[in-house]
Formats: sequence, C-alpha cells, structure tokens
Amino acid sequence: MSTSDTFFAEVATLLGPRGFTRDADLMAPWLTDWRGRFTGQALGLASPADTAEVSALVRLCAAHGVPIVPQGGNSGMSGGATPDESGDSLLLSLRRMNAIHAIDVEGRKATCGGGVVLQTLHEATEAQGLRFPLTLGGKGSATVGGLISTNAGGSQVLRHGSMRALVLGLEAVLADGSVFSQLTPLKKDNRGFDLKQLLIGSEGTLGIVTGATLRLVPAIADRIVIWAGLASLQAARALLLHCEDGAGEAIEGFEVLPQGCLEAVLAYLPDSRAPLGQAHAWHALIEVVADRAAAEGLRERCEAMMAGAFERGLIEDAALSASEAQAEAFWLLRESVAPAERAKGSAVQHDISVPVERMPDFVDAVVPTIEAAWPGTEAIAFGHLGDGNVHFHVIAPAGSDAGWSAADGKRISREVHDLVTRWGGSISAEHGIGQLKRDELARLGDPVALDMMRRVKAALDPAGLLNPGKLVTLAPPAATA
Repeated sequence: MSTSDTFFAEVATLLGPRGFTRDADLMAPWLTDWRGRFTGQALGLASPADTAEVSALVRLCAAHGVPIVPQGGNSGMSGGATPDESGDSLLLSLRRMNAIHAIDVEGRKATCGGGVVLQTLHEATEAQGLRFPLTLGGKGSATVGGLISTNAGGSQVLRHGSMRALVLGLEAVLADGSVFSQLTPLKKDNRGFDLKQLLIGSEGTLGIVTGATLRLVPAIADRIVIWAGLASLQAARALLLHCEDGAGEAIEGFEVLPQGCLEAVLAYLPDSRAPLGQAHAWHALIEVVADRAAAEGLRERCEAMMAGAFERGLIEDAALSASEAQAEAFWLLRESVAPAERAKGSAVQHDISVPVERMPDFVDAVVPTIEAAWPGTEAIAFGHLGDGNVHFHVIAPAGSDAGWSAADGKRISREVHDLVTRWGGSISAEHGIGQLKRDELARLGDPVALDMMRRVKAALDPAGLLNPGKLVTLAPPAATA
C-alpha cells in the first residue's frame, strides 16, 4: 500500500463516510471561490464533526506532509479558502461543527462551533432577546470560523467593530494537532500575549478555528433609517460627526454612495424608487438604533438631529423611514450597488481603506486620476464612511471584451493599491488577503511587518502545511515586473 493509500485509509477510518469523500461531484462546489476567480483541486474533502476529530486529522496530515486548506461557508472574496491547482491539499470543511453550545443571557455571550452560519447565530440570539452585532450580505452562508479567520467587518463596524472586537474567547487546532483552548473569557487577564488575537485575521495560516465565545448586545427595540442627500463627500463626513455628537452610540451604520450608483441601482431594480425627490451628488444611509431602555422618543431625536444638519447646511434633503418595510427598502438600495454595477459590465473591484478623516479627499483625488489614466472607464467609490472602508470599483469602457479585467484590470489594481498606500491606507479593509492580494501585500507591505508575520508563521507552522499560498509565505516571493 502506498503512502497516499495509507493516508486515505487512516482519514476514512477516523472520520467515517459522513466525514470524508473523494467523490469529484461532491467536492466540485467547494473547489471554486464565491466570486469564481479561483478554481483548484484537492485530494479529498474532510468534514470533521468536532474538535477532537480536527485535531486527530491535523496530526495525520502532519505525519504524511499533507497540506490543509480550511474552509467555512466558501463565501470569501479573496480566494483564501480555495486550494491551488496542484491537487496536493486536503480541503477541510468546518460546516458540520455547527452547534451553538450555549447562550448566556446574563453574561451576554454565545459559545458556538466554528461551522455555525451567521444567520443561524442571529436567529438563535434574537430568540433570547439579544443579538450578535455583525451582519453582511453573505450571512446565509458565512460561518463563524471563516468570519474570525478573515476578521470580517460589515455594516455595523462603526459602533461594534469587526470580529476582532467581538471575539471574547477562541478555540483553534494548531499545525501539530495541539488544541489552543481559550473559550472562557476574562475581563482582566494579563498573562502575556493575547494569543487569540494572533489567530483572528490569520486566514487559517496559523490555526484552524473550531469554536468561539462571542460578545452579544441587547436586541434592537426600534430603529430609524435615514436617507440624506448631500453636495459632497466632505459634507457627508461633517454629517457623520454631527450625528455622532447628537446620537452617540445609537449611530450603528453610516454608508455613502454617489448619485451614479443610485441611478444604476434604480435601473437594476425596476420596482424601486428614489428615496428623495431630486438628484444629489452624494447620498448617505444612516441607521440609528435603540434598545428597550432608549427606544422612547427615538424618532423625535432623529428628526431634531436632521433638522440641525439642514440648518448647518450639511444636507440638502433627507427622508426618515416610516416603517420597517421602508427601512429595509432603503438598505436594499445600498446592498444592490454591487449587482447593479455588474449588470453594467466588467469591473475591477477594490476593498481598501484610508484614515477615516482622509476618505473624502482620497476619493475626490483618485477617481479623476484613474479615469484620466484609463479613458472610458468609470470609477465609483462607495462604502462605510465611518470606518474609512472604500469599495473602489472601476467599470470597463463600453464594448470591452471579457479579457479586459485580465489586462487593463491588473494594471488599474496596481495603480489603485499604489495610491492607497501613499495615502497611508490598506489594500484590504475587510475581505482579507487570501491568494488574490498576496503578491501585492508582499510588494507594498512594510518589510518589518512582513518579516514578523513570516517569523510567526515559521514558528507555528514550520512545514507550511496550513493554507499554503495564502496571506504570507514562509519565504518572500520572487519579484515580478
């Protein structure tokens, strides 16, 4: 029996028929990333049922030198959960580890497996009068482990932060099969490094997240969603500060989009309607929420807040949601920007961030720069003004063929990344590095920081078996033109 046959037999014995398959048809949906940019091959698909099985499986892989690609809901945006084309890796799915072990109402925390789907967690906590304050478009497939591994954000980062701020405790299997277990949170714990933070955002390259204890907050008793028209992105920034002064932590979301984005969405959604009567250069979508203790008078406070903004010349017009249905309709317009854009044609998309206070000036400077350098393109910027996260998309000139993004698109992305780096920003705000931006990180990242990351990787995974080819490699990649 060959080494590979021995390995497959040991994995099959360990996991059983529900936990391991080499069937090509069963594996196929999980070998291509959500965006369809990367497709790889795998030795097999392993689906352990618990942490003990993950640990034993990782020990087997270490003994046989088999690389592992961990995968949650396969909803990542940077190809971080897709194996390469060699077919040498084992795809490890956490989706069977989907138990919510406990919801502590008094302690406002939930302990769950890494395979729990975000929407399932939302429903379970809401049934207890609480909520997990992170949401995103892929909530029906994204898993807790994947969200932690990529330090996911979302529309509520302004108030509650990304996953890094919401993880109270963590459990993970390391490259040698040992289990890091720190699920019980402590308000104060000064015993050295906060090791869970090392694993959060590491994209499965340092350990496989199998469980977590997450922070919960009181359920929303009332919310008002405001759609405001503005003359400029600078006015939107001033409006954000005005709203934070007036409503404090009740401001849970603050999104911006230009008029062109809204027009594209209205054309894409035939039954939709513009929230305001006239066009405006920019639009802001503001979500204000309150729990039971603060729900009374929420609408009156929002009305006073927007009246003050109008008096200061910060807004040109505004509409407050009159019902939950209207609030959802406002959000649907924002969430439909990406599909509406895709309907217009090919585009290169950038998930970047700059210092919050510089975001308006960055957009004003970079949009015309890109459009002048690549005539016929349309550069649009939208996103989370409150945390500096810009979704910067460049739409191909009319009539461009399917190969445009592989040619001009790469040069545009390089220029955008150069510009955002000069502005003191990041080439990845919330979607991670994966394999999509690995070479760009190596090109533009701080050499000292990159060296530190490689040292950590070498210390925790010296054989380089955990999610190889993602985020950071053990040795710097060769320079490319």
